[in-house]
Amino acid sequence: MKKIGFVLIVLGFVSAAVSCRKSGEGDSADGILMFRFDGNPRELSKVSAELPDTNDFIITVTDEGGAVVFNDAYRNLPEFMEVPPGSYGIFARSEDFSGLEFSSPQYGDQQCVVVPPGGAMTVELGCRQINSGIRLNISPDFLTAYPDGVLFVKAGGMRLMYSYTEKRIAYFEPGPVSLVLSDGGRETVLLTRNLVAQEILTLKVSVSSGAAAASKGISISLDTSRVWTSETYVIGDEDSKGGSYEEALTVSQALASVGREDVWVSGFIVGGDLTSANASFSPPFKSASNLILGPRSSSSSRDNCIAVQLPSGDVRDALNLASHPEMLGRLVCINGDIESSYYGMVGLKSVSDFVLK
Repeated sequence: MKKIGFVLIVLGFVSAAVSCRKSGEGDSADGILMFRFDGNPRELSKVSAELPDTNDFIITVTDEGGAVVFNDAYRNLPEFMEVPPGSYGIFARSEDFSGLEFSSPQYGDQQCVVVPPGGAMTVELGCRQINSGIRLNISPDFLTAYPDGVLFVKAGGMRLMYSYTEKRIAYFEPGPVSLVLSDGGRETVLLTRNLVAQEILTLKVSVSSGAAAASKGISISLDTSRVWTSETYVIGDEDSKGGSYEEALTVSQALASVGREDVWVSGFIVGGDLTSANASFSPPFKSASNLILGPRSSSSSRDNCIAVQLPSGDVRDALNLASHPEMLGRLVCINGDIESSYYGMVGLKSVSDFVLK
């Protein structure tokens, strides 16, 4: 029987830690692990692919020392797994994944449980997509401008050629993914995005034709099972935007526009209190001299955001989160110079103006 959600059941106390630590010493009586799939699958969403048969899911159980206790298909799990007391990592996945492949969504989850001496434990693992994906939509004007050009998707040290007629999604481990153009023996990284698990980026690639350029906006839609992001990338169009707050660069475009000066950038105020290694995305905030702009109000990763240096004066007085925590989540356009590093992030400095939206 094919099901969407599943539960690994072990009667008793739950530990939700992803990495397992050593349990305390004491009684050495064995404990019991029991496993079963949830009998009430969640409804498929309009973009969800039906999951493989749950009997084919690969279940890996490791002890606190990293030794593999079980690694096989769900169908081959014993009804009762007798184990010594201690911490156990449980990783469930729909298939093994090499790192960068077409049409290979991987579903599963991982948790840690602590089995007490002579006892039994319970853990519920939600079944979700655990890798990320990218899909290209290459417009005809790209083919005209680059007849000998080849596009590659690059992630995790691997690369995959994306032909002009390719419609499949390329899947990769969560993290940075780059779009690379190879033309005339020269390779150019067009852009890099950092995707999390479940996130699918649909990227339209076209070439600027001046005022007649294609739509430049970013739109985001959420699905109940996976996050789908849609974005348009116009080759040669980067310098045509940012001259006014009405045509402000998005945060993603700003990250790819280091070196531009006197440019407007639009984004959501998502955090502050920057240091070279850390940032805060939740109040209270202490620093009035900086903030973070994200591509959406829920952004919480430095990799996807741009840092903003707030000079003393009207801009700082109006936008700093230490004095105005209500600004968290607000959409704002800010004018300044995009520099390669500010507290270890791409930064917007020499800020001179802003417009709240």
